[in-house]
Amino acid sequence: MDVLFPYIRQNLIRYVKDHWKNAELIKDIDSLRMQAVEDLKNGLNVVQIPDIDEEEDRLQEAIITNVFDQMDADRKTTALKQLQGHIWREAYHSGKIEGHVYEDVMPALKSWKTAGKHVYIYSSGSVEAQKLLFGATTYGNLLQFIDGHFDTNIGPKKESTSYTKIANECGYQAHQILFLTDIPEESQAAKNAGMKTTLVSREGNKSLCEEVVKEFGEVKSFDQISLL
Repeated sequence: MDVLFPYIRQNLIRYVKDHWKNAELIKDIDSLRMQAVEDLKNGLNVVQIPDIDEEEDRLQEAIITNVFDQMDADRKTTALKQLQGHIWREAYHSGKIEGHVYEDVMPALKSWKTAGKHVYIYSSGSVEAQKLLFGATTYGNLLQFIDGHFDTNIGPKKESTSYTKIANECGYQAHQILFLTDIPEESQAAKNAGMKTTLVSREGNKSLCEEVVKEFGEVKSFDQISLL
């Protein structure tokens, strides 16, 4: 993430100008516009995005301000993640960035796959962005170890209904699934849906309080996870 999100900040203006009037970008802008309207209805003070036939400079300025404001607020809207995924796709394909994963991830994925376990990714990042990241990591293509992907189109990550839907999509009972995350609120939502949960604490993450660790458990590396 120390590469991915700075890349967006450094390249958003260029990307918007280079792809202006491209059908995919127009769709992304429409999604951002609809999200902004919804935010306004919900009482959020966000920059609104004019119609596509508005003056080009004014429209581009509104888009860029809206995206940066969402990123500053660490929002996970589907509209934002969709645009970010398209920008990252260009960067991955050009070799400008690679997906960062911790060194314990690939051995764990291989071990779980060998043991017949199924691995799914649920991220606020778009499914496309997930596939780009895991398909071009510093350890090679890890997609062979992953059985499926979910993003916020299935639902928000802090709502238990999202996890119920995922369990149904995967063909498992919720209690058969172990959900890993570094965010306690997500862990709580998964637990409310009936899943087993464990918090993954990595260097640089916000420290977890004793009460949270007692509630959900904690590992610092995937090799500490035991799947029966």
